[in-house]
Amino acid sequence: MSNGDPIIETRGIAKSFHDPVEVQVLKDVSFAMRRGEFVSIVGKSGCGKSTLLYILSTMDTDHAGDVLIDGESMTGLPGDRLARVRNEKIGFVFQFHYLLPEFTVLRNVMLPGLKLGLHTAAEVETRAMDRLRMLGIADQALKLANQLSGGQKQRVAIARALINDPLIIMGDEPTGNLDSHNSEIVFDIFRELSTERGQSLLVVTHDDDFAARTDRIIEMDDGRIVSA
Repeated sequence: MSNGDPIIETRGIAKSFHDPVEVQVLKDVSFAMRRGEFVSIVGKSGCGKSTLLYILSTMDTDHAGDVLIDGESMTGLPGDRLARVRNEKIGFVFQFHYLLPEFTVLRNVMLPGLKLGLHTAAEVETRAMDRLRMLGIADQALKLANQLSGGQKQRVAIARALINDPLIIMGDEPTGNLDSHNSEIVFDIFRELSTERGQSLLVVTHDDDFAARTDRIIEMDDGRIVSA
């Protein structure tokens, strides 16, 4: 459940694409999300959901308005600082898992932790195994990523997103490539992360059933938030 100051906040976000003609895709988007909330973003294809998530993740800085993460404005920060924020404070789960097939499951989970560099390799390995165990796939740790089923791969992707204890997990259609059984598993994992561990989750989804069971729904239409 939510508490305290906003973990992420937007103030008047506007975004346009200019190729070949100017099209405004986000218009005065302002909202706040508090620590421990499990929030879904819904709306028709093309309404700006994924564009907004990309901006919130700090990977797109070409926009008007401001994004604050954990009270810190992202506007004007140098690229290395933004990369640090992404790696330290945000975990990502996408529709496609983006695991590296030539690496083991364990190594895939470890990679963001090794990149962040706050822990030794041995400590990162221990943390990775803890997260795989939590998600019920520790027995797959030494398999190559491409040897897993789709549902297992997405659980590995969630473990990877958790390796640095992020303030917020952002998901872009994390169940969009899964059958109903595995979609349910992923939802249950997210719900447990929120209720048991106080993890903040912001998930773009087309799955109305998934969205209906989150703490709050942010609905977008034509680049604007129409309900939050």
